[in-house]
Amino acid sequence: MAAALEPYKAKFEKVLYEKNAFTDLLAQIEEKTGVKRTYFVAGFVAVLALWLIFGYAAAFLSTFLGFVYPAYQSVKAIESVRKDDDTQWLTYWVVFGTFSLGEFFTDLFLSWFPFYYLVKMIFLGWCMAPIESNGSNILYHRFIKPFVLKHEKEIDDSLDKVTDLASATLNEAQEAAKEAAAEAAAEQMRKSLDADNSAKLD
Repeated sequence: MAAALEPYKAKFEKVLYEKNAFTDLLAQIEEKTGVKRTYFVAGFVAVLALWLIFGYAAAFLSTFLGFVYPAYQSVKAIESVRKDDDTQWLTYWVVFGTFSLGEFFTDLFLSWFPFYYLVKMIFLGWCMAPIESNGSNILYHRFIKPFVLKHEKEIDDSLDKVTDLASATLNEAQEAAKEAAAEAAAEQMRKSLDADNSAKLD
C-alpha cells in the first residue's frame, strides 16, 4: 500500500516545493516553526477534513475551495502561451458547472449525510489534481463529451430558439420604452402649454 502511494507522495512534495506565492509562504512558515511544509500541509488538510465534517459553514467552504485554486490556475493558464493548461482548466470548469447544477437539485437530500462536504471536497480535489487521469478528464471524456456530441443538434436548436426569443423580447421592450418616453414627452409638453395658456389668461 505504501509503495503504491509513493508516486503520489513524490508529486505532492514536488508541488509543495515549486516556486510560487503559496510555496513562498510555506517556506516562511517552515523556517519560523521548524516544521516541514509537508507535515504542515498534511495537518492543515486533516483540520480541514474535520471542519468539513463537524464545522460551521462547511457548504460554503467546500464550494469556496473548489473555486479559488482553479480560478487562480485558470488566470495563469490564460496568461501562459501553452494550450494544454487552458484545456485542463476549461475541462475542470465544465465538470464543476455540471456538478454544481446536479448539486442544486440534490443538495437538500445529500447535505444531510454527515460526510457529504468532505466527500465533495475530495471529489473536487480529484477533479483539479495535477495528474493526467484526474477526475475532470475522466468524467468529461467518459460522460459529458459523449452526451453533448449525441445531443449537440438539439442543444444548438434550443439555444437558437432562446436567443431569438430573448432578442424579440428585448426589441419589444425597447419599442415599448420608446413609446412610453414619447408619450411622457408629449404629456410634459401639453402640461407646459396648458400652464402657459393659464398664465396668459391671468
